[in-house]
Amino acid sequence: MRITFLGATHEVTGSCYYIEAAGKKFLVDCGMEQGPQLYENKPIPVPASQLDFVLITHAHIDHSGNLPMIYAHGFRGDVYMTEATVDLCNIMLRDSAHIQMSEAEWKNKRNRRAGKEEYVPPYTMEDALGVIKHLIGFPYDKRVELADGIRVRFVDAGHLLGSASIELWLTEDGVTKKLVFSGDIGNLDQPLINNPHYVSEADYVIMESTYGDRSHGERPDYVTELAKVIQETFDRGGNVVIPSFAVGRTQEMLYFLREIKERRLVQGHGNFPVYVDSPLAVEATNIFKDHEQDCYDSAAAELLAQGINPIQFPGLKLSITSDESKAINLQDYPKVIISASGMCDAGRIKHHLKHNLWRKECTILFVGYQAAGTLGRHLLSGATEAKILGEEVQVNARICQLPGVSGHADNEGLMQWASHFKVKPEQVFVTHGEDKVTELFAERLRKELGYSAMAPFSGTMYDLAAGVFLEVPRGVPYEKKVTSTSIRGTGNPVFDRLVAAGQRLLAVIQRNKGGANKDLSKFADQINSLCDKWDR
Repeated sequence: MRITFLGATHEVTGSCYYIEAAGKKFLVDCGMEQGPQLYENKPIPVPASQLDFVLITHAHIDHSGNLPMIYAHGFRGDVYMTEATVDLCNIMLRDSAHIQMSEAEWKNKRNRRAGKEEYVPPYTMEDALGVIKHLIGFPYDKRVELADGIRVRFVDAGHLLGSASIELWLTEDGVTKKLVFSGDIGNLDQPLINNPHYVSEADYVIMESTYGDRSHGERPDYVTELAKVIQETFDRGGNVVIPSFAVGRTQEMLYFLREIKERRLVQGHGNFPVYVDSPLAVEATNIFKDHEQDCYDSAAAELLAQGINPIQFPGLKLSITSDESKAINLQDYPKVIISASGMCDAGRIKHHLKHNLWRKECTILFVGYQAAGTLGRHLLSGATEAKILGEEVQVNARICQLPGVSGHADNEGLMQWASHFKVKPEQVFVTHGEDKVTELFAERLRKELGYSAMAPFSGTMYDLAAGVFLEVPRGVPYEKKVTSTSIRGTGNPVFDRLVAAGQRLLAVIQRNKGGANKDLSKFADQINSLCDKWDR
């Protein structure tokens, strides 16, 4: 019974934990690295085809984005999550695959001109669609037995529609241990969704620390502050461009904008248009509507009871096609543009920045976390110019941030979540935070709550039954390679996929042990025929 820490160790993205217990091998979260990578991440210790299943805390790509990649390398198990997370992953994994393939097409045009080798994306749309078929949703608070000795329950984490902390009970050789994975812990009093629910018992806790070193400060009046930014910008004749995560933050902004319009807090600009320029955000907004009964908080439910859709209003325009997106910047009237990605590193937001960043009358309004090394963090840090789509653009627009708007709990919120355990956990592992932040927050847990707490690096291995560390490595600085995946490989992604297919074949052979001799003989003949064709 052991856990190995793979991703989001001394880093904010790429959450991934490998567990061996009760004869099963599985992952909790399978996230993609986003933004710059500080340390090397250890690969999954076994071939993907040997993983029995995966548990997912929520749909954000830094927690779910590598699911298609392990599918591409032979994983065919089930992926367990909440019901709303199934719906969100359905669109987010497809969107991620589309981005991967689009980037591959762009890179290969450049590579062909330079006479370089073809770039192969980590996964394709077929891989995304394949793994989506294996997603299984459970309701909140239902304890489910996944296998003999493995039980799980998803508890509302208040971070995103469908987000969960995971309670995991493992029993092996008569020893039972309870693990709690916090997932991303939500901020209090967010629009639409519930506050995080607390867990009171755990032997081991694996918790995030995104804002472990800072407070969101006094909670502002978001609606008034947003209305003020819009009013001042429109009066200058400019646009308000909001880089926003397509899932969660966009819907919160729509909630605020509906109220602004309802209360007529922006004067002199009529029924000003609000563009949501992201096909993913549009689909996600529809999913929010589908789950209003099981996931909305009491305030949103009250609006619905009055016949008011909390995220819809006059002047809301949804852009789906690329032509619709391009047309937005052809309009010369003031407008609000909400577009992904939230950290400005990909997607349509780059086009809107290119058209608006150089204009002093415009405002770029950040409403979410900006990781170190991202374009969003670069702009917030006072950059005077930025390279966007291969072009240097002067930063003349007003750059500001709506304070306190975050889907993550701040340091006090994290401490509140951690303090709810009635008995001190045997060990707390602090993950999902910037390098120094993880250490600072672990120290605070030790000093204020008396917990045994540490921030593991990738490759840290812990025996859950014995309560001892098996491996405690130091962080290995990341060196950029041709490809970066969570799969152990050679550096050639095409050959690595072939090797993974061979590993899956061996796994399938083992699962056929005890089958009818007639079937086994036929299987062997087919394998030998394939080998005869390719043996060179």
